Amino acid sequence: MPIKKAAQKALRQNKTQKERNLVRKKTMKKSIKEINDLALKGKNTKNLIPQTYKAIDKAAKRGIIKKNAASRKKSQIARTAK
Repeated sequence: MPIKKAAQKALRQNKTQKERNLVRKKTMKKSIKEINDLALKGKNTKNLIPQTYKAIDKAAKRGIIKKNAASRKKSQIARTAK
């Protein structure tokens, strides 16, 4: 347990940031999975692509995933959505 007041605050902030990051990561993964499932079934994925790209870009912007990983995920989505 942290002793100093600043360390206690840092611990609280770390917890809330971790929860928010998990939510962002889950929404990103969920939208990627939806596109992959629809692509496997041969259905149209055009309307889901922009919101998935948005989720990926936000995750990269906030440091949840790296920028190269984000661009790699986006190119994989573009390939599977054809």
